[in-house]
Amino acid sequence: MTFKIKYPITKKYLTKGTKRRSGYQIPEVGFIVAHDTGNDGSTALQNIKYYESSNNVMSASAHIFVDDTGIYECVPLLTDTPEKAWHVQYQKPLDNQIFGDDANDIAAGVELCFSHLRGSINNEESYKRYVWVLAYICFKFGLDPAKSIIGHHILDPQRKTDPQNALSKMGKSYEQLLQDVVKEFYDCLPKEELKLKKWQIAVAHQSIENLNEKELLHDVDVWKKKVEEKPQEVINDFPWLFFVMLDRLSEKKGDI
Repeated sequence: MTFKIKYPITKKYLTKGTKRRSGYQIPEVGFIVAHDTGNDGSTALQNIKYYESSNNVMSASAHIFVDDTGIYECVPLLTDTPEKAWHVQYQKPLDNQIFGDDANDIAAGVELCFSHLRGSINNEESYKRYVWVLAYICFKFGLDPAKSIIGHHILDPQRKTDPQNALSKMGKSYEQLLQDVVKEFYDCLPKEELKLKKWQIAVAHQSIENLNEKELLHDVDVWKKKVEEKPQEVINDFPWLFFVMLDRLSEKKGDI
């Protein structure tokens, strides 16, 4: 299976053996933590430059910074053997409860750069790259895009607001981000990979009927036919419906 490479990933590695980049390898990439920089107008390269200039000041880092100009990897993840980045405090319990381990030990950390007052970053372009790289990480490491991404604000609600902070300034929501990543994931797969099995179609039909009962979806027969014949159109025309279907499919055995 292949994945559409829309953007290059540029290596801008921090110095190895420092507090920001220890060089310790990740045994597996088990999930993704979505972050934003919290610094209005600060670009990806500016953030990485700051990390490098303070590389022995503190153990705080991320794997990737994304802005409107590109996707820059400062701790190896996609471009080499994955290493640990320090992006969620160890004493926070929710990552262990949900994913079975600490974020620093098995999660990718991806930072979104944004502009609000300063206006130096094209938010729409930055968001597009952010969505794509989150989807690509899911593909690269065999993660479910509907269940493998979590916001820093959820893991550390007392201290953090990212990525909701940046998303709100872009006129977007966290929930929209998750749906857009799922859509991007399937958009970037070859179309022949999108054929559904009989049991998957049955689950999708049930999802459509449930949504119809709640008056959240109409034209039931039309959507059922689309699921059977043109699942890609379901993603393009009604991405949140496919998100619901994926959530239900994940409860079944077998691969999507």
